[in-house]
Amino acid sequence: MKEKKIIDLIVKGIKEKKGKEIVTINLSSIQNIISDYFIVCHGDSNTQVEAITDEVERTLYENLKEKPLHKEGKANAIWILLDYGNIIVHVFQKDTRFFYNLEGLWADGVINKIEENYN
Repeated sequence: MKEKKIIDLIVKGIKEKKGKEIVTINLSSIQNIISDYFIVCHGDSNTQVEAITDEVERTLYENLKEKPLHKEGKANAIWILLDYGNIIVHVFQKDTRFFYNLEGLWADGVINKIEENYN
């Protein structure tokens, strides 16, 4: 139940900063995987990628007092990773996202596209 709440808050943080093409990948049925879920999205600039990750961190801390166990990529903001244990958040710039194609690499997982609903 806590994982669902964390995922919902991560998605809320991404939406708050208008992250694009939000996808959750449930990897729990795959053996020997480092986490149960990936959440993937992209922004249009370094500034937006940083803003998305900052908002995800803020939202999780304010609501659940959760901090990432590890983060990578803040220096260049092309691909920032936030590791919350069983949930890993990947925030890309668009070109980098499609180059690495995590959705294709982890197609054995259950992929769920999140409706963005930006008005």
